Amino acid sequence: MTDDIQEKIEKVLGHAADQGAIPEAGLLGRIIDKISVVFAISLIVSMLILINEIVMRYVFNAPTSWAHETTIFIVGMAFIFGGLYCVARNQHIRVVLVYDYVPASIRRVLDVFISLISALASAFFAWASWLMVQRAAFAPDGTFRLERSGSSWDPIFPGVIKIGLLVVLTVMSVQFLILAYNYAKGPK
Repeated sequence: MTDDIQEKIEKVLGHAADQGAIPEAGLLGRIIDKISVVFAISLIVSMLILINEIVMRYVFNAPTSWAHETTIFIVGMAFIFGGLYCVARNQHIRVVLVYDYVPASIRRVLDVFISLISALASAFFAWASWLMVQRAAFAPDGTFRLERSGSSWDPIFPGVIKIGLLVVLTVMSVQFLILAYNYAKGPK
């Protein structure tokens, strides 16, 4: 019954239905895939915020001071998370000039190599984002103080988004290591 429904969905869509995170992504990949719903919903919320701003500004002549910064923050966080989401689902950009023309055994070696290089790059960028977080989240005396936007509303979004970038890049590094391990281990 479930396979029949799956086939009907695939026929309507014209392609295979969403399968979620790839098996090699492990538990972390499945968690990332589930969390992604929060970011998808947040994009709808940002759209609603902008619609509210349009109505408030052009119908009631009472613009808000928070709509644009909030929307930029929400979309920015979703964009940052999108990289991690693509890694867990193996839907990141890949140059397939050589990859598609080599045998499966060589592809597996390439997958391990690519995952290790990507883990290293992600770890490097996580370290660089840590340097940003140090300035955005801590005062010179070491006390916790989030960077603010400096606008009339002055939210803490700049500091929060830099912390979000650090967290996502750190998790992305771990996800690439899990992928490398599982690719090296081979199919079950």
